[in-house]
Amino acid sequence: MTVPTPPQIPVVDALNADQASAWNGEEGADWAAMPDRYEAASARYDAHLLVGARIAPDDRVLDVGCGAGISTRAAALVAVTGHVTGIDLSAPLLAEARRRSEAAGLTNTSFVQADAQIHPFEPEGYDVVISRFGAMFFGDPVAAFSNIARALRPGGRLAMLAWQPLARNDWLLLIRRTLAAGRSLPEPPSGAPGPFGLSDPDDVHRILTASGFEAVDVMDVREPVWLGADAEDAFGFFSRTGVARGLLGGLDEQARGTAVAALRDQLADHATPDGVLLGAAGWLITARRR
Repeated sequence: MTVPTPPQIPVVDALNADQASAWNGEEGADWAAMPDRYEAASARYDAHLLVGARIAPDDRVLDVGCGAGISTRAAALVAVTGHVTGIDLSAPLLAEARRRSEAAGLTNTSFVQADAQIHPFEPEGYDVVISRFGAMFFGDPVAAFSNIARALRPGGRLAMLAWQPLARNDWLLLIRRTLAAGRSLPEPPSGAPGPFGLSDPDDVHRILTASGFEAVDVMDVREPVWLGADAEDAFGFFSRTGVARGLLGGLDEQARGTAVAALRDQLADHATPDGVLLGAAGWLITARRR
């Protein structure tokens, strides 16, 4: 019997070791199994990223935290005579990114499994850096963005999507409140590695300015999150995510059943002709390398 080879964990900064373990473990496996669903959830933000990036046909683009490569492929369709490199910690997601890029017939993409905080990029090797909700997880953001800045040519552009604070993201508030089942859950801290790592605009300005960027702009972007075609579809997707498992993990069987039923009802309440839509808020962050 052939034993599956476990995903390779790249050399990482010690501060990013937990992220590397998660994205090469259960978290990465979850996303690699359902990339279309995860990407569809925030798809309404994609056009904002491309507008902010202002990619030219011959640009060399770096996609930080590229995941399964949706933003890499979108950039490659614009940089038709240039090249787009996706970098990520996750072997499962990069395997999916490579497969999808090849299936799309793209010859101007490549993918690297590495920690962007310490990876030895070619100095001034890129014209544009983009990130679609993928640059919020660095253990040392100043070190990471300083390293990324060195990879950009002077005057090169940075464009990123990141989530605003939890209090402005109704989709997460509703889900947390419903699955808490009366428990008091700790809030994910702003500025810590995770979904809210770049949620404070003052922190974003401080980090990027200290990292060698100028003309930093943080633009409010409000688009709903799409969880499924209808309530049952949305429930079937979300109930399989790591977020749902984590929130339900501490409940006994009866409380878990009650919380799951409540979640199903809440999703039904947010069903529209365009699917199950929940309020969300992100930032479009742009800057220029000094």
